[in-house]
Amino acid sequence: MNASRRIWIKTPLATLDEASAGGVVIEGQRIVEALAAGEVPAASVDEQFDAREHVMLPGLINSHHHFYQTLTRAFPAALNKSLFSWLKSLYPVWAKLGEEMVEVSTQVALAELLLSGCTTASDHHYLFPQGLENAIDIQMAQAEKMGMRVHLTRGSMSLGEEDGGLPPQSTVQDEDAIMADSERLIARYHQAEPGAMSRVALAPCSPFSVSESLMKASAKLAEKHDVRLHTHLAETHDETAFCEKMFGLRPLDYLEKVGWLSDRVWLAHGIHFNDDEIRRLGAAGTGIGHCPSSNMLLASGLCPTLDLERAGSPVGLGVDGSASNDGSNMIQEVRQAFLLGRLRYDASEITHQKVLSWATEGSARCLGRDDLGALKVGMQADIALFKLDELRFAGAGDPLAALVLCGAHQADRVMVAGQWRVTDGAIDGFDLKALIERQKNLARKLAA
Repeated sequence: MNASRRIWIKTPLATLDEASAGGVVIEGQRIVEALAAGEVPAASVDEQFDAREHVMLPGLINSHHHFYQTLTRAFPAALNKSLFSWLKSLYPVWAKLGEEMVEVSTQVALAELLLSGCTTASDHHYLFPQGLENAIDIQMAQAEKMGMRVHLTRGSMSLGEEDGGLPPQSTVQDEDAIMADSERLIARYHQAEPGAMSRVALAPCSPFSVSESLMKASAKLAEKHDVRLHTHLAETHDETAFCEKMFGLRPLDYLEKVGWLSDRVWLAHGIHFNDDEIRRLGAAGTGIGHCPSSNMLLASGLCPTLDLERAGSPVGLGVDGSASNDGSNMIQEVRQAFLLGRLRYDASEITHQKVLSWATEGSARCLGRDDLGALKVGMQADIALFKLDELRFAGAGDPLAALVLCGAHQADRVMVAGQWRVTDGAIDGFDLKALIERQKNLARKLAA
């Protein structure tokens, strides 16, 4: 669809916002009209898509992931372990990552996300063993081929076992090399303008894998180039104990000490905060990428999502790494957030609309985007359409609620920046069968 063509996605079965019950009109990359029920476009359109059998959502936005981990799903040595022992069993395996492995695992993660209605993905890649210094470049190339919008974070690990950290020395990098590459990637790939298809953020991995000096230097560099900051924080009690022993501070106090308690930052997990810390996070506008499946699999705990949101923190959703999920399906993650949230809060507070808002507007706020996450005029034309024609939906009443309660798995159509990327449940021009075989072979090679 070229920039001058107008397309009307017409009268969906249901939508997240009643203001678009009559559909949306797209011109180029943007939504130019949102129609209420019964309304028609103000000007003629070149193309119509009848969405009467589809639930229409803004494209889902994944706020936290580790694409490379699709190579180590259900990894035997990592089964039935909590975070620290799980990491220690996998670090030596991940240290053997190669270029083709990053290429293929990125394709796998993006394909799985796209098919689940996700149009924007943030990834946290922090492994750069010798020979893999161009990992982010490989990921950017794959995202461009897939036609997906990405926020790739230049992760890092600088604190190895010899210095009191958790990762083995073979997986850590020199701080000067990390900072130089961070600047290179920002200069090459970061698009600051609205409608950007690629952005870069800085993401030292965690308090137990990077030095205090790297955290401070990253904050200064992010401010210099006006990019965002991301890290794991307050995921487990082990992490709290580590911070108290290593720094004499709780994780959030450490975060503030290194200049990270701000609205430039979004954090993965954010489980173990006390009431005062939640208040401070909200006052700073620091975002939280909630990862329910991973939190359950690693027995990490329940994120206080509503408390954080009420305090003022944006709350988004992330699938997290596919070795602690073990999938990359965003619409399934919405259901997990819904069910897990109801273990902590009242049923009237955790609604299907609420968790869908986390996967759209909430994640967009975490990533610093005001042009994504809603079906409104001026927003980017990132749209996911789901059919309710599978057995799991037979007998469902409310179509929008059915997506979450009945467990939707796959979108029928997905549009990114005004371009159809998924049609009839398949990624356009993409050989999924061949990709699966490549991934299987590489996973076996990595495990061996």
